[in-house]
Amino acid sequence: MPSSSRSSAQAAREAVASRLKEIRLDAGLTGVELAARCDWNKSKSSRIENAKTPPSDADIRAWCRACGADGQAEDLVAASRNAESLYVEWRRKQRAGLRRLQESYVPLYEQTGLFRIYSPNVVPGFLRTSGYITALFSAITDLDGDDDQDVEAAVEARMDRSRILRRGGHRFSMVLEESVLRYRMGETEVMAGQLGHLLSAMSLPNVSVGIIPFAARRLVWPLEAFTVYDDHLVRVELTTAEPAIQAPTEVETYIKAFGRLQKHAVYGPEARALITSAIEALD
Repeated sequence: MPSSSRSSAQAAREAVASRLKEIRLDAGLTGVELAARCDWNKSKSSRIENAKTPPSDADIRAWCRACGADGQAEDLVAASRNAESLYVEWRRKQRAGLRRLQESYVPLYEQTGLFRIYSPNVVPGFLRTSGYITALFSAITDLDGDDDQDVEAAVEARMDRSRILRRGGHRFSMVLEESVLRYRMGETEVMAGQLGHLLSAMSLPNVSVGIIPFAARRLVWPLEAFTVYDDHLVRVELTTAEPAIQAPTEVETYIKAFGRLQKHAVYGPEARALITSAIEALD
């Protein structure tokens, strides 16, 4: 993965350019022939294919139409639009402070009706206690080597953000790996409080929490943490970046993966038993 947002954006542009070239070659056209069909200057096709000139939405649609590949146009349009913002570096966002980072998500949350959340490692943000958030953010700032971050303000902003859980108009479907219950963040009291809070949150009518047991027979292996916002956006959590995925077929792949992960999970009394077991193991 490129280490900077600039190189990541360039990689995304090159991926779009490469796909457009493949479409042209599959159609048996030369760059000059394509340009003629699109009524462009003959050098434009080459500049787009070499990622020197980013194509407009109209360029992509014209390209696909000229090659008889209209069905691929919208995915490429989405990928091209997202090229500059596909990878958002955590460090760049954190320069404005952890509190600002937390507050930046609020508009998206307010607009989302259905959240599909999968986590293989930590409790999802909406379900975290202040103690758990403090332990997590302290670990993040320690990893980044940035001791100047205002963790207390960030925790406050995160807790404010989580209140959306109890507002009307939003549904939350979450799938956690059992490892989330077993990885210890903070002191024993912090982890016990977090697991107890998780039990309480499961009773909310707009919240569904499934847990995939260690012993589950897997058809889908543990994936990277991700959140699907309605049916149009996926954010994936990596160590140094947060890819934002908007291409319809890619979003559909994550929705499909989430559905399969749900089938591995247990709910209700079985899920509560796993949480209770994790609490007992803290003693």
